[in-house]
Amino acid sequence: MMRGALVLMCCALVLGACSSEQENIRAWMDEQSSGMKGRVEPLPEIKVFPVVDYAVDEAAVEPFAVSRIVPVAGGPTAASTSGLQPPPDHRKEPLEAYPLESLKMVGRLSKDRVVHALIRADKALYQVAVGAYMGQDYGVVTAIREDAVELRELVQDMNGDWVERTSSLLLQEAEAVK
Repeated sequence: MMRGALVLMCCALVLGACSSEQENIRAWMDEQSSGMKGRVEPLPEIKVFPVVDYAVDEAAVEPFAVSRIVPVAGGPTAASTSGLQPPPDHRKEPLEAYPLESLKMVGRLSKDRVVHALIRADKALYQVAVGAYMGQDYGVVTAIREDAVELRELVQDMNGDWVERTSSLLLQEAEAVK
């Protein structure tokens, strides 16, 4: 019995010590928070916008009509006022799948006065002659020089008209072997 009482007394002492620590912490927290005041900023005032009714005018174009998105037949994209257009029966060549910026001229070959440029696309190497198509803007090779391939591209301007643009694909310097 004496032993049980001793264990009970030890537990009471330990618990008493814990409660005094908690009281110290509570007193410190009360002291620290005594000068603090919480303040919440008021919500901003909600702006009221005037309600505007949409009056349907039979002569006006419907703002959500598909015709505003899809070009109308005979519109600026259907026929160019400049007369230029991509060839209608044109078969796509492999280098037309790549943007011109991703193609690299890595060399030039000539045999029997026929000149070819060596073009790298991804990891493949292609031979290109004058008249071949490259890039995504109907680029036609017009000349192959020692240091560049000259192209004539057809692009649409802001009005939908096709215009010519000249571009060059410069010879890339040999990469250093590591």
